[in-house]
Amino acid sequence: MISLYRPGDSVFHRLPAGPKLLVVMALALAVSLAPAEPWLLAGTAVLVSGGYLLAGLGLAEAGRQLWTLRWLVVVMVVSQVFFLPGRTVAANVVRVVAVILLANLVTLTTRTDDLVDAIERALAPLRHLRVNPGRVALMLSMTITTIPVIAGYAAQIREAQRARGVPVAPLAFVVPLLVMALKHADDLADALTARGVD
Repeated sequence: MISLYRPGDSVFHRLPAGPKLLVVMALALAVSLAPAEPWLLAGTAVLVSGGYLLAGLGLAEAGRQLWTLRWLVVVMVVSQVFFLPGRTVAANVVRVVAVILLANLVTLTTRTDDLVDAIERALAPLRHLRVNPGRVALMLSMTITTIPVIAGYAAQIREAQRARGVPVAPLAFVVPLLVMALKHADDLADALTARGVD
């Protein structure tokens, strides 16, 4: 869902990218460190839902974002349920899902260019440590724009397999996706080299 900016005029949309990232980081830290109390978990769910309402996206959008995380939730529950108490498992799931939904809220209300510019400005003091903020921002921008491309490749492969009647098989899906992703990376590297980017 990254890079799916939704235009709007809400408080979240008007807030600059830098402060927005700081607020979300602070909220993510608070959610991660909060005790596993039921009322705190419920409060976290209300906070996230309120954020989506305040951004003018609605609870339906929050539900769609949550639905995309269903397999992550399943993996988290299955990997913990045999080793941890149910309350702890629920707290861990709520924390991770809440942080991801908050991060998605930022990407839904902030243009990618604004996010990249904010990160480049934040990294400017690291020039003294030989970190090039421009290159880091370029890498982040390429990563963000590549995610929907790879997702598109995955959809193409699945549609082609359905058209040929190929049964669902992880290996038959992953191998062509990997080949297409590597080809895309190679083409991207050639394009950067042609433009003089080291």
